[in-house]
Amino acid sequence: MKRFLKRAAMTALGGVMLVIGIMGCASGGKIAFTPGVYQGTARGFNGDVTVEVTVDAARILDIRIVAQNDTPEISGLAYERIPRAIVAGQTLAVDVVSGATFSSNGVIAAVTAALELSGVNLDALKTRRPSEAGAARTAETLDADVVVIGGGGAGLAAAISASQNGAKVIVLEKMPRAGGNTIISGAAYNAVDPARQRPRGIEDSIDLHYTQTFEGGDMKGDPAMVRTLVENALPALQWMESMGMEFTDEIFTVLGALWPRSHRPVMPLGTGYIDTDLKYIAAHPDLITLMVDTKATELIVANGRVTGVKAEGQTTDYVLNAGRGVVIATGGFGANKELRQRFNTQWPDLTNAGTTNHPGATGDGLVLAEAVDANLVGMEYIQLLPMGDPETGSLSGNIEQAVEDRFFVNKEGNRFVDEGARRDVMTLALFEQTDAYMWVICDRHSYPTPQVKNNFNESIEELIQQGRAFEANTIEELARKIGVPPASLQAATAEFNAGVDAGTDRFGRTLWKIKIDSPPYYAGARIPTVHHTMGGIQINPQAQVLDRQGRIVPGLYAAGEVTGGIHGSNRLGGNALADIHVFGRIAGASAAAER
Repeated sequence: MKRFLKRAAMTALGGVMLVIGIMGCASGGKIAFTPGVYQGTARGFNGDVTVEVTVDAARILDIRIVAQNDTPEISGLAYERIPRAIVAGQTLAVDVVSGATFSSNGVIAAVTAALELSGVNLDALKTRRPSEAGAARTAETLDADVVVIGGGGAGLAAAISASQNGAKVIVLEKMPRAGGNTIISGAAYNAVDPARQRPRGIEDSIDLHYTQTFEGGDMKGDPAMVRTLVENALPALQWMESMGMEFTDEIFTVLGALWPRSHRPVMPLGTGYIDTDLKYIAAHPDLITLMVDTKATELIVANGRVTGVKAEGQTTDYVLNAGRGVVIATGGFGANKELRQRFNTQWPDLTNAGTTNHPGATGDGLVLAEAVDANLVGMEYIQLLPMGDPETGSLSGNIEQAVEDRFFVNKEGNRFVDEGARRDVMTLALFEQTDAYMWVICDRHSYPTPQVKNNFNESIEELIQQGRAFEANTIEELARKIGVPPASLQAATAEFNAGVDAGTDRFGRTLWKIKIDSPPYYAGARIPTVHHTMGGIQINPQAQVLDRQGRIVPGLYAAGEVTGGIHGSNRLGGNALADIHVFGRIAGASAAAER
């Protein structure tokens, strides 16, 4: 398995490395422009991106982004690096920015559209000249108390926690920016929180959260790990709040959460978590150093103990000595098609399935850990969601606001599952429908005004304009717009509304709130998509990594989606953000305590 993991991780990583360089145009065609300023528009990640391109007779002089709808924390690097690379190299043959593929392609396409108006030979502009020779590599050794591998939510939580426990920390992030999957997540955070739940008539308990999490994973998770998660979820949330993280007072049920205990951040997507972390790090530069574009390649072991990390930057090879411990927080392998298909035992072929994950989620942390005999558990447990964008597989464009306020229909206009069930139950049911394709149906209760945004910072108005959602004043009209039989959609709506009154239905649904009876009505298409990998490095409640004999690997810790054995065969919606912060916080403190 070691050889396979290494080969699979390297294959996937090779496709996402950042290779933006200074490129020129080949001599295969004359480069000449009609001087002027031209605009072009193309589709970005969350909508259109418009650029303004200035040229003289022979060169591209300037590229300016004049309009876009993407989240700066996610797409900002694409808007910065892509125009700079095009101008510097006088070529359209530039590589996308890892972690911002759709935004990168949107900028390139918009610039192409603008330059087409200038009369230039686009074929010549699209031809890449061999890149200039890279700079000679240098070597550097750095010392820290704790080295954290991975700059997503778990890694940054570990770094901050370690620093608060007296450690000097270095964080390695292979991507061009910090954030990982956290920054593009739906951001729901599960925690039993009486102060927010009871005023809304929600009764909850730690024991109920434990039972639903443990049984929701088919009792395949480690009970001690599940207990640690649920007992520490609220303290971890309050810890984040103490650093400036803001949550609304609203409590809702995110898809597959099974109970209303999901917290919604004030900032869109998962940007609030990462923004809070980065502000803390910026305020403590003497304690935490964040190194992006730097990939860990090997754990250093001395006398049976993990003592550091070898890493590669863009031009520098590093040896990073960790006086107290190393934390692996590299995320899962949802973006590694070869690896997920290798371990998949539950689903149809996943080779061509989309994913909600960022492109850096390729499983390289598993390779690092396995090389020092760490135990991997639950690798076959791969979570799919029924909520992927039909084109990209991402979560963006999902019109649902909460589980209680929407229902699903297939292409025949019929309901087919309990829409409040476990994620695997809903996804397996969706695979049985025509083209594994469904529509989410909601109404004005979810969007009181056209400007109201979904959980991914997209307004229903924008989604309708982009053709990703549909609006109608009657259910019959909505059915015609989405191509399902009107009588079927009317019957499905009536059935849902009857369930609100009865508190149950033929599917055994238990999560209800209000009838869908207030126009305008809305529909958005969804398909199955790879979302989370529950398997990974085995740890104990102190976040210490265990080897194949169940012994602690001295000096090594792990947290977040790179770990396994917590969620069992199925992760409840909203438990991931709690998981990464609970165990990230524990891992940092445990590593800092090493002497």
